[in-house]
Parts: sequence; structure tokens; C-alpha cells
Amino acid sequence: MKKSETGRRGEDLALAWMQDHGFRLLDRNWRSGHKELDLVMEGDERVHIVEVKTMTPPLLIQPFEKVDPAKQGRLVAAARHYIAQRQVTREVQFDVVSVILGDGQPQVEYIPEAFFPIWKRS
Repeated sequence: MKKSETGRRGEDLALAWMQDHGFRLLDRNWRSGHKELDLVMEGDERVHIVEVKTMTPPLLIQPFEKVDPAKQGRLVAAARHYIAQRQVTREVQFDVVSVILGDGQPQVEYIPEAFFPIWKRS
């Protein structure tokens, strides 16, 4: 399976999981220039910026570990653009969905509040 197909399948599984757990899709693969948000979901009281990381075995690290500080910074920058463009007034939280695709049943792990951004004035 190509990397893009793996990522798309992981996003499909993450989206289904989130919807099964009461979240509503606001945007998928939202882009502003080179910045992208995988999933933007609405929960009861918040908007959830969801980064989906998908990997196939053998694994040396877990997919969520790929959301390092540099990736977090890019997500925060994209979220700033999203919030301004969509005029979001609700609280925003950053989540990660980790997906492992193997021969058996895919493993989907939801990590709420995976990181807390430092909002800087621009």
C-alpha cells in the first residue's frame, strides 16, 4: 500500500471512530497554503483539531510519537489560520488519533489533548 493510501485509510478509520463517539465533522484535509489540518471535529463544547498518524508494522515507534514539537508548531500555525478564517469562537483542543494497520483488525487510539499549544501573537 502506498504511503498516501495508508494515510487516507487511517484518516477514514479515525473519522469513523470519532463520529461513532459523538463528534461531528467540520472539515477534512483543510488547507491554507502549505498548512493542513487532517480533521476538524466538533465535540460537545469544543472544536477538536485532530492530527491522524497511520503506520504499518513493524513499528519502532508508535504513530502518535511522530507528532513531535516541530509538527505541533505546524499544526498550531494551521489552526491559527483556520480559527481566523472560520471565525471560531469556541475553545480549541489538539488531539491525535494513532492508527496501526496490519494483517488483522486496525488499531485506533484516540489521544485527547495530546498537546497544549503556546499561542504567540503574530
